[in-house]
Amino acid sequence: MEPLQLTTTRHNGSLTVSVSGELDIATTERLRTHLLDLLQEAARAPHKQVALVIEVSRLTFIDAAGLGILVCARNHARAQQTPLRLTGVPPTLRRLLRITGLEAPLT
Repeated sequence: MEPLQLTTTRHNGSLTVSVSGELDIATTERLRTHLLDLLQEAARAPHKQVALVIEVSRLTFIDAAGLGILVCARNHARAQQTPLRLTGVPPTLRRLLRITGLEAPLT
């Protein structure tokens, strides 16, 4: 089991969180809290739109709870008109997103 690691960078109007390790029911609350905090930060940005980028190239596992957190973040971002996208999506996760109908909304 690889522990969930979150690394956040701020650069040129983007907040990027790199996610590595396993995203499952035991770790989703940590990611949810972090993403919602970043979305609040983006909403407070003065006079410019800030995008939230979730980089997942080092994500080794994701379950339904993890997908649910990504949908939750997307819904919050959409409601406050903050662009959100996944990058570095590995083939197995891309397939899962395609099967669940989440590929277009998240990538």
